[in-house]
Amino acid sequence: MQPRNMSMSGVVDLAAVKAAQEAKAKAEQARADAARQGGGGGVSPASLVIDVDEAGFESEVLQRSTEVPVVIDFWAEWCEPCKQLSPVLERLALEYNGRFLLAKIDVDANQMLMQQFGVQGIPAVFAVVAGQALPLFQGAAAESQIRGTLDQLVQVAEERFGLTGLTVDGDAEPGDAPEAPEMPAGPYDALLEAAVQALDAGDFGGAVQAYRNVLSDDPANTEAKLGLAQAELLHRVQGLDPQQVRKDAAEKPGDATAQIAAADLDLVGGHVEDAFGRLIDTVRRTAGDDRDAVRVRLLELFEVVGGDDPRVIAARRALARALF
Repeated sequence: MQPRNMSMSGVVDLAAVKAAQEAKAKAEQARADAARQGGGGGVSPASLVIDVDEAGFESEVLQRSTEVPVVIDFWAEWCEPCKQLSPVLERLALEYNGRFLLAKIDVDANQMLMQQFGVQGIPAVFAVVAGQALPLFQGAAAESQIRGTLDQLVQVAEERFGLTGLTVDGDAEPGDAPEAPEMPAGPYDALLEAAVQALDAGDFGGAVQAYRNVLSDDPANTEAKLGLAQAELLHRVQGLDPQQVRKDAAEKPGDATAQIAAADLDLVGGHVEDAFGRLIDTVRRTAGDDRDAVRVRLLELFEVVGGDDPRVIAARRALARALF
């Protein structure tokens, strides 16, 4: 029941990469099953806003987040700002027409969930996407800002995890929500699926090639860019001897090649700050081609984690200070 990784971008270790791919595959399978059943299985508009407690969190939030982004509204009866924010979120949940599910959690009755999410004050709004939790905002916010945040959430959930939302039964009022058109199979779906299968099979070289094939024709393809960065990292560390790599890095702090290999292992193991810090320190110690090689590898690792991750933002600033 404990919330996991507090960033949509920080999918870097082997288990997390596979979990993301499995979440997307599960969502695609669910849509295919619904299509075979004639489009049934839709939810009522009333089901888009639910009250959740600790007992139901696993099934109603974590499991549902593999089908649709779940936005969590932490509130309390005594909280006046909550009384202003909650109705806005409820209205937007209906307006977005199944693109996200709103889960309302009363903090007075669910202290454990409040603590697990690290909520410092209310109202506080989080999201869970494919089992991964992330903070959205705290306190009152303008509706335009809320819409912008929700639009970004919906976009990331669809592009990274294939979560296109729920089918809502009944007739919507005109203008209530944007149409969620049936998404046709894209021209690169077969290549992307081949890349996913190669990752699952441990054929990281094959996955790299499949993603490159997509990007050769569609350089802006978000899924392929993220997948390629992850597959290249996994391919690089596949044949490494971790013990030897760590020994070399400890004995040769100024050796760019040794530090780059150790940083790759750091990132695959989920030690994001360690990987970034190691390479930034190496930038300070090196010059010329060695320094440039370290800088390029650091930028590649930024791509794996995601440019909007706070750890990447902080590391970019540190890199700039180290370079200039």
